[in-house]
Amino acid sequence: MKQARQIFRDAILLTLSALLMRTVGVAFQVAISNRAGAEVMGLYSLMAGVYGLAFTLATSGIHLGVTRLVAEALSFSDFTRIKGILKTACRYAVLCGCTAAILLYATANPIGVTWLSDGRTVLSLRWFALSLPFVSLSSVFNGYFIAVRQSYKNAGIQIAEQFIKITVTMYLLSLLAGKEAEKLLCALVLGGVLSELLSFLINLFFVCLTQRKKDSRKKAAACDGKALLRITAPIAFASYIRSALLTLQYVLIPRGLRKNGASHATSLAAYGCIHSMALPIVLYPAALISSFSGLLIPTLAECQVQKRKKQIRYIVARVWFFSMLFSVGAAGILICFSEELGILLYPNTDTGRYIRLLAPLIPIMYLDTATDAMLKGLGEQVYSMKINILDALLSVILVWTLIPFYGIDGYIVAIYVSELFNTVFSITKLLCVTKVSAKLLKWVYQPLLCILAATYTSRFLLTYHRSDVTVGTGASVFHCCLAALLYFAFLLLTGTVNREELAWGKTLIFQGKEAPKSNSEK
Repeated sequence: MKQARQIFRDAILLTLSALLMRTVGVAFQVAISNRAGAEVMGLYSLMAGVYGLAFTLATSGIHLGVTRLVAEALSFSDFTRIKGILKTACRYAVLCGCTAAILLYATANPIGVTWLSDGRTVLSLRWFALSLPFVSLSSVFNGYFIAVRQSYKNAGIQIAEQFIKITVTMYLLSLLAGKEAEKLLCALVLGGVLSELLSFLINLFFVCLTQRKKDSRKKAAACDGKALLRITAPIAFASYIRSALLTLQYVLIPRGLRKNGASHATSLAAYGCIHSMALPIVLYPAALISSFSGLLIPTLAECQVQKRKKQIRYIVARVWFFSMLFSVGAAGILICFSEELGILLYPNTDTGRYIRLLAPLIPIMYLDTATDAMLKGLGEQVYSMKINILDALLSVILVWTLIPFYGIDGYIVAIYVSELFNTVFSITKLLCVTKVSAKLLKWVYQPLLCILAATYTSRFLLTYHRSDVTVGTGASVFHCCLAALLYFAFLLLTGTVNREELAWGKTLIFQGKEAPKSNSEK
């Protein structure tokens, strides 16, 4: 239970940081979308797909490689080896980052004109390239801080990075208000480049400060580059394939919309409305699942090494149960208030409609996030990578075949099919590995009934009809919070969350006697 308490507290710290970043990020996304327009955001999303591929090449699995090697050295208190690891990793990062930057800069024109079918993206792609060496080196330092249990530094640096990005971008957008799309795109990109440079400098300062305190008079022990490559090479190779497929998918979407009869500007606007407006809202609550899931990897790995199969089953069952409770509630609230949120955040767009269409996917996406993390903790990361690659390939095929005939609705169908494919295969694998018995009534059906009751009750109590959507930010937040409180109340009233589970959660938060173990844990 002590281990579970530590995981919970670390998750709370990381979740609060992630929620802060998500909140600021969504607010920033709303501000720039309203200033730049849906067409510019569509172009930016297209470039982000290309940048994602370049980012993957620049980092090449270095984050995980540094984390594993530094953690191994720490177990032997070999601080001189840690210095050697950092030096080797930095050389690796410089090579990968500079290679990615040169390739992106040199190919920006053919990519923008031929691949993205819009010459306005060329200059911005070249600006993107300048940030890649800094991104690669920052990935080394981030992996180091996680290994030495100083994740709070990563959180602080990310907050500073976000602040610089927002400040610079908003200032540039204000100067370029009413200008052509190409200049607005450069403003969006330049803010990110400067923030990455700042992040690198702060990371470098903290790493140098930390290393100076530990055996500063001793020379760095040599680190075999092969040890680093053994970790990074398989991850990098799989990431290259998946990232390339995702980039291809992003490029095919606007082309498919144009084949369906939409103009170039309309296609970009629809694409930007989904990726830059609706999806950030849908994925906003995922900060909790993502933070908690990442902490499960070392815990499950330890349980597997020690062959504690019952505890593994207990952890998996708990994570699935609470993931479903949270995600079903989040999905129900977003579906219920999608129109109001769309009008409030992105006036005069179809964002509310897309939020409503994508929100039912929340339980599937969130459950897949948790399941993927648990598979990695149990040593099934190769299987997860295979499924992710097949998922990306399936998405490309669906986008290529459906969008020219069904337009943006075909893209929504493609998202549903690919997400279901990934989640079903991941869950099936985890069930086979752990032998957990799924409780569909308690995990799925009861939460669904509770959120339906909560959202309908909140509507009734507030006499809040869809024809009256002139609400402010405070009112919208109040309505969502009321629905969430009612949902929790119905979970208690129906026994979906029982006393033993409440006691277990209370024990995680407060020091005290351990909650009684359930039959699955004994």
